[in-house]
Amino acid sequence: MINNKNLLLIALGGFAALSEATRNKKPKNFIMVIPDGFGPASETMARDWIHWNDNMTVTMPIDEMMIGQVRTRSSDSYVTDSGSAATAYSCGLKTYNGAIAVDDDAEPCGTVLEAAKLAGFKTGLIVTSRITHATPASYVSHIYDRDLEANIALQEIGVTHPLGTTVDILMGGGRCFFTPQKTTSSCRRDDIDALALARDRGYTVFTDRAAFDQSTKIPYIGLFTEDHMSYEIDRDPKVEPSLTEMAIKGLNDLYKATKKSKKGFFVLVEASRIDHAGHANDPTGHLHEILEFNRAMDAMRDWIDEHDDSETVLISTADHECGGLTLGYELGGDPSYWWAPEYFAASKGTSGKYASLWKAYKAGNNSDATEYLKKSIFAPYGILNPTDAEIAKGVELKASTGDFGRHLGLTLSKRLGINWATGGHSGVDVTLYGYGMNHEKLAGHRENTEIAGFVLEQLGLSLASVTRKLKSNRTFVDGIVKRQPGDPARMKGRSLISHHH
Repeated sequence: MINNKNLLLIALGGFAALSEATRNKKPKNFIMVIPDGFGPASETMARDWIHWNDNMTVTMPIDEMMIGQVRTRSSDSYVTDSGSAATAYSCGLKTYNGAIAVDDDAEPCGTVLEAAKLAGFKTGLIVTSRITHATPASYVSHIYDRDLEANIALQEIGVTHPLGTTVDILMGGGRCFFTPQKTTSSCRRDDIDALALARDRGYTVFTDRAAFDQSTKIPYIGLFTEDHMSYEIDRDPKVEPSLTEMAIKGLNDLYKATKKSKKGFFVLVEASRIDHAGHANDPTGHLHEILEFNRAMDAMRDWIDEHDDSETVLISTADHECGGLTLGYELGGDPSYWWAPEYFAASKGTSGKYASLWKAYKAGNNSDATEYLKKSIFAPYGILNPTDAEIAKGVELKASTGDFGRHLGLTLSKRLGINWATGGHSGVDVTLYGYGMNHEKLAGHRENTEIAGFVLEQLGLSLASVTRKLKSNRTFVDGIVKRQPGDPARMKGRSLISHHH
């Protein structure tokens, strides 16, 4: 941490004036933030919306923390998925799309979180997706296929993990993978009660906002929804905490637990649902997840400043872009080019929310249905004057929330003047952000695997011994990590090494 005296020395004589000890000092704590699916155009969209509301605002909080870019390809595709990207960030190696902390041969690789835990650091995973989703899973579990989330849940709490319990704080959604199949809304196909097993292993478990607001000693698990947590614009604050609230609670609790220790903490914070709105081509959901990501980053930056004894570094970058978002269309008049963020003003919820309402609506007749669709679905989503063709399409797609939700999103996107190239990921570089101690050492244009290397160097960790411990447990590797008879096959693409032929 550079204090006021050091700032004076820099002003007088440059960085060389600092002592060798100061220049080489390492942080005690590491905050890794992943805004899943967040591309450069996404930030511009959010910034322009804020500027439209207040033309004095020309920067967002994260704009002030920008330090570079990150390349995102996986080992088998120039367009990565979250599993392979998060494995690059956690293990420091390229792997195939769909892999969770395993290499191209489906052999486990030690992660920075596991290495931190074994070295005496406290650890945390804080996300708005299911806690078993690809990004958090890649820091604390090992499996050949990201979709095997029931398996991942047991690894996350240490039941089937050869290193035991490696995470002190887990917060997010995805409770359905922790409850036995007889439980309403369970996603498991067995009778395992993972929450009961977690309690047996010393975790405090809570599942509602009231318990979240209470002081709780680590280790603890907070799972607030059966599936992913709500989109920020749809979230009921009486039921679910925000990403910002979870992040600050996690930092405070990890800080209290390590304040008197020489070893601090490593925590992953994921703004998960930026990606999900990109997949849905839902501009409203995408916008408000980005705004919340900015709030969370601003709050964590303030937290670092307020805890000047914490010796903390924060690094943030997306795993990939999602949606192939572009801004603008050609008017053919004056001005020639345009996009219109003002159309966000009337949009009060996500396309998924209104798609569910439309599917559930029981119409008395076609006239009633059309009127309901116009006033209660299109209008609150921001489409105040739908065309006859848009209404007819909406009626046609009523039974499918996915198809109707996309229709709704693309209809608003047309008015905004934005475009989506895909309902999946794209291969563009993503922006790198940093704040706190030594963050500037990562500045530049980086391969995604370099992020793990920076964590290791800053916290003084090594992955080699962790990987050896994992691989030496063949019962774990061959019985849990590798594909078993009857398991769905995760097909790997061709290695990019051969693509030059």
